Amino acid sequence: MARTVTLDHPADWPGFRAAARACLQAGLAPAQVHWQVAGAAEADLFGAMGDAADHGAKEAAPEATALPMPRAFIALCAHAALHREADRFALLYRALWRMAHEPALRHDPLDPDIARLHRMAAAVRRDIHKMRAFVRFRPVQDGGTEPLHVAWFEPDHFIVQANAAFFVQRFTQMRWAVLTPECSLRWDGGTLQVGPGARRADAPGPDAGEALWLTYYRHTFNPARLKLDMMRREMPTRYWKNLPEAALIGELAQGAAERSGRMVEAPGTMTRRRLAERGAGP
Repeated sequence: MARTVTLDHPADWPGFRAAARACLQAGLAPAQVHWQVAGAAEADLFGAMGDAADHGAKEAAPEATALPMPRAFIALCAHAALHREADRFALLYRALWRMAHEPALRHDPLDPDIARLHRMAAAVRRDIHKMRAFVRFRPVQDGGTEPLHVAWFEPDHFIVQANAAFFVQRFTQMRWAVLTPECSLRWDGGTLQVGPGARRADAPGPDAGEALWLTYYRHTFNPARLKLDMMRREMPTRYWKNLPEAALIGELAQGAAERSGRMVEAPGTMTRRRLAERGAGP
C-alpha cells in the first residue's frame, strides 16, 4: 500500500527521520512512499491521502526501535536532507532502504546513490560555512534598550535553522536577527524565534559604523597579498553584494600592482626597538 508523507518544512530532518523509521518498519519499499513538504504539495493522485498517512507515521515513530544504521551514514543523511534538490527525501529514503537490505552498501562509496548523497552533503556544509563567514550585521533602533543587529543572507540550501545554534553561541550577548528568503532567525538575548522569510528590502542599509569599517579595511589592505582567483574561490562573487568591503575590491585591486611596486622600491625602515637598542650601545 502506498503512503504519502508530508513534512512540516523543507528542512524537516527530524520529521523525515521519524517517518522514514516508521515506513521502513512497515516494510514499505521506496516506490511505495511519496514525500512532500507542507505548502508545496503537488496536486496529484497522492494528495488526498497525505494527511492520514503522515500522521500515522509520526505517531508510530516514537515507539519504534532504532534501526541498525551506521552513525556516519545518518550524519551524512542529515546534511543531505538540507539540500535544495527536489527529490532529496526520496533519495534519502531509497538509500536508507537499501542500507537496511543491502549490508554491503555501507562499504561502497562509489554507489550512485551514496556518491550523490556525499556531493549533496558537501554542498550543504560549504553553504553552512559561507553563511557563518559572510553574514554582516547592521544595528537598527527598534525601541529596545539595546540596538537590534540585523543581517541579510541568501543561502543556496535550507541551512538557516541548522546554523541557528552557531549564531546564538557566537552572539549570545547581542540582540540580532538574520533575514533570509526562506525563514528568519531572531535572538532577544534569551530566546530564539524562527519566523517567515523576508525580502532584501527588509534589511537595513549602510550605517556610520560601516563607513568606519570600510576606512579600516582600506588602510589595512595589503596589495602584495592580493590573489583575486583565490579570493573568488573562498568568497564567491555572488556574496559580494551583501559584504560592505566588497565595494572596495575593484578599486583596491586596480591599484594593487602600483602600490606593490612602491613598497618594493621604498627604502627599508627600522623599528623603534632596534633604534632604541642602537642608541643604547657604546
